[in-house]
Amino acid sequence: MSESIKEKIENEAKNLLNTYLQSGEDLKAKERTKIPCQVMINQDPLIRRYNLDEVALGFTKEQAQLEAMRCLQCVKKNCVLDCPVNINIPGFINHIAHGNFEAAIKIVKETTLLPAICGRVCPQESQCQLHCAVGKALKDVDQSVAIGRLERFVADWERETGKKVLPDMKAPTGKKVAVIGSGPAGLVVAADCKREGHHVTLFEAFHKMGGVLRYGIPEFRLPNSIIDEEIATLKDMGVELRTNYVVGRTRKLTDLIEKDKYDAVFIGTGAGLPIFSGIEGENLVGVFSANEYLTRANLMQAYDKEHADTPIFSSKIVAVLGGGNVAMDSARMAKRMGAETVYVIYRRTENEMPARKEEVLHAKEEGIEFRFLENVKRIVGDTYSCVNSIECLKYELGEPDETGRRRPVEISGSEFMQEVDTVIVAIGNGSNPLISQTTPRLKVNRKGNVLVDSNQKTSMDRVFAGGDIVLGAATVILAMGEGRKAAASINNMLLHDIQIEKAELQEVYNNALDI
Repeated sequence: MSESIKEKIENEAKNLLNTYLQSGEDLKAKERTKIPCQVMINQDPLIRRYNLDEVALGFTKEQAQLEAMRCLQCVKKNCVLDCPVNINIPGFINHIAHGNFEAAIKIVKETTLLPAICGRVCPQESQCQLHCAVGKALKDVDQSVAIGRLERFVADWERETGKKVLPDMKAPTGKKVAVIGSGPAGLVVAADCKREGHHVTLFEAFHKMGGVLRYGIPEFRLPNSIIDEEIATLKDMGVELRTNYVVGRTRKLTDLIEKDKYDAVFIGTGAGLPIFSGIEGENLVGVFSANEYLTRANLMQAYDKEHADTPIFSSKIVAVLGGGNVAMDSARMAKRMGAETVYVIYRRTENEMPARKEEVLHAKEEGIEFRFLENVKRIVGDTYSCVNSIECLKYELGEPDETGRRRPVEISGSEFMQEVDTVIVAIGNGSNPLISQTTPRLKVNRKGNVLVDSNQKTSMDRVFAGGDIVLGAATVILAMGEGRKAAASINNMLLHDIQIEKAELQEVYNNALDI
């Protein structure tokens, strides 16, 4: 986005807001739906494809107020019902509309400590914004109130103004909770259990906290500084952080309870096991899982060639297999790592792609080439076992499958060769198997997902689980919702323990008096 367009958007928002504020009248619902959606200001595509700076630059204050004024403050709060952590969305948006940003962020933080993250990476268009009354009135979900962008705005405002405050915490209970994995589910459990006064230890296998937020999402979508800020909040609350700690290797899960005397354990180790399609040539040099590629680039900072020694493949022509957000992240990262040409190969059409529309648009703007209704049949290598081409097959869409999407059908005899030197496989991930392999008592399904009841309790006493390790690869906010539910179950269990202990002490005391 050029500076002239950016300036025009900002001036239009200022003038329009002044018009509404000077009128001093309460807007009727029909008038609110006529307020134009605010356009998110982004980095110029010709510039951003060569840097790791955040692409989306957020709303200005005037834009945020205007967008918030579009909210109808519905009696039936569909947005809240559709939010996995049930944020009071009309409440915080109403405060933004009146320019009271401090009150707005306080409402958000009653429910979540990760608004800057959720506001950036959650698929609001398929969750809180899906049944927005404004979007329905305008017959377009893309015209719904931009709830996610408003959440991001107040979170960024709080950080930038230095008005961040710690949540209220109850007195220490003496109870200990172990949280395994510092992804979105683990972060929520750690915060919610600490608020109740329990001692919380957060275990992370990598050398930095954040889980998939850090290793799986590039900085141009979610800056590491944002993750660091949220982790710092937990540390300031008194959560004990332990990195380079692999539960299942460094320590068995059962040892945490039986030897280390934790009163509850939460498993939030995510879905970090890459899935491959099993085609010929996947073992060649130059073939990567998206997990490995993004981990090297993000967590291990291979993009910072001046300061990091992390090895990463030097690519010229890259093929990314898949159509989700991870595929978009991989393709856009490959471009920033120096690839001249990047293809996204997807066997359905753009309409069936699971990736967010915004991410697809950004990828196109950055020069990523999309090859729809194609798939890779085999990967071909040279005499040194390095990738030099792929054999592709063309498809057409048939009848809908069990998910409702039209099934891709091969077109016989449509094979063709395509020169590439790198293939990134981004077709999904399975649940991390380490803990289940080292804990026979823990029940999992055939995919390796941990089985839980309606309260997120596993087959083991005092052990709970949530997020991708239960759901399979899912969204950040869904993982957070599972973490919220698990934390409530843990807190209820520990409260019951405390009440029993108090009753037992009282009985001992009464018996002593009788003697």
